[in-house]
Amino acid sequence: MPEKISILTLFVFLARITLLAACQQEAKELPHKKVDYIRKIEGPSDSIPVLVAQRGEVLIAYSDCYECHTREVRSKGPAFTDIAKRYPVTNGYIKLLGLRVINGGSGSWGKSVMLPHPKLSPEDAETMVKYILSLK
Repeated sequence: MPEKISILTLFVFLARITLLAACQQEAKELPHKKVDYIRKIEGPSDSIPVLVAQRGEVLIAYSDCYECHTREVRSKGPAFTDIAKRYPVTNGYIKLLGLRVINGGSGSWGKSVMLPHPKLSPEDAETMVKYILSLK
């Protein structure tokens, strides 16, 4: 009986090692699929007047935007320059993004969640968005 236990133990041990080696080899062979972070939306862009963009920059400086965003590097939320790369400058996108700033949202940039800013007026939110989109 002791020989059967040791042979069985040896067989189980070898089976585990074989499975472990196969799993490690399979994991190495799988290519890493890169996910496009920006997913640019194609379309023509309008221009944003410099004074409007400057006013938007001031509004952002006095808000809590920089707690989650930076100008050029992704932090909790997307970088402002990445937002500018994704969206064309049109009235429709300016209004959409302005509403997103006011109402909050999630899912557009992965798992990040933007908290709502209900005290912002639609005009101020859209002016802030115009500044962001001017960073192309």
